[in-house]
Amino acid sequence: MTPVYIHACGAHSALGSTLDEIHSSLKRGISPGMSGERFRLNDDTMVTVGRAVGALPSLEAFPSHQQTRNNQLALSALLQLSDAVNEAKARFCPDRIAVVLGSSTSGISDGERALKHYIDQGEFPKTYHYHQQELGNLSDFVSDYFGLTGLHYTVSTACSSSGRVFLTAKRLLKAGLADAVIVGGADSLCALTVNGFHGLDSISPELCNPFGENRNGINIGEAAAFMLLSLERPSDRPHIALLGAGDSSDAQHISAPHPEGDGAERAMRNALEDAHLTANDIGYVNAHGTSTPLNDAMESKAILRTLGEHVPVSSTKPLTGHTLGAASAIEASICWHVLKHSLPLPVSKHQQAHATDVAPIRLAQLGDTLEKPAILSNSFAFGGNNISLIFGHV
Repeated sequence: MTPVYIHACGAHSALGSTLDEIHSSLKRGISPGMSGERFRLNDDTMVTVGRAVGALPSLEAFPSHQQTRNNQLALSALLQLSDAVNEAKARFCPDRIAVVLGSSTSGISDGERALKHYIDQGEFPKTYHYHQQELGNLSDFVSDYFGLTGLHYTVSTACSSSGRVFLTAKRLLKAGLADAVIVGGADSLCALTVNGFHGLDSISPELCNPFGENRNGINIGEAAAFMLLSLERPSDRPHIALLGAGDSSDAQHISAPHPEGDGAERAMRNALEDAHLTANDIGYVNAHGTSTPLNDAMESKAILRTLGEHVPVSSTKPLTGHTLGAASAIEASICWHVLKHSLPLPVSKHQQAHATDVAPIRLAQLGDTLEKPAILSNSFAFGGNNISLIFGHV
């Protein structure tokens, strides 16, 4: 096993953006950005969403093509990495730090506002640039912001986007193509995705209830989360690392998972093999847990077969919303906080009774603590694109 060390972590979501805000939300099992936040759909239906709380930094000093809400959200989280990245630049040089990020919306919300302006005014606003909507905009922005000249690109595989970047980063580091890698992702709320999931009958009007009775869909959210990874051991303790990563692609259906969770199981087993760990080493599973009937049923079966019935499991999507391309990254950051700051396992205060169609996995309860050294985090995407990550102390 070659651990990939996490040198810094920054995040901004419905949980908050500061340590105090994030830790308070995780301990209470309720987030300010999920409390009463509503979004009006095209058919005038109102649904619950997860909105990043607090002010976002200004991008007035940046080129117009980088002035998006998505990049504002990203910058809010990136500011928390600045010292670590600057130290890495001085140590490794700017061309030896790669940037590999995940996103599925980029600046689409800005394009939506620009289109409305065009319909109302007959022209696009002067601040609008098509590049704002391009998926590569995020990695360009981050690379430019830190003055990096190494590899940089964006991965977009729907809800596994910012999970796959960890696997890519590990390969880049082990191949010697980079000495450090900024990984993570950012996705911001936009009408296209919220209405799109509503068209799939996958949106819940109320707070979602993963693995629970009467669960009826997801809450879309927005978030940004980033980490700086390197094979070098950090100076500060405790040392937190990416211990393993596993992926699979079952291609069962364009939007529905394999009903028995075959691809999900393969991703988890591949992650365990990569980390040289067994099921007995996993102390908590941060489930994909979308709160849709199909996902929760299949994921619970896959977890039960792979890890057994005793490992505590929860989904943090009632605390952040489903942040799509940023989901893996924000959930990885939650795992990092649990490990770094010895927090209780993250559980929604509103978690409901175990559904009868869900396999008998052990759902974590408020106040549960991590009793084994490693955390496994799942993200499963459209088309059967699956990723499982394992984080732990080294």
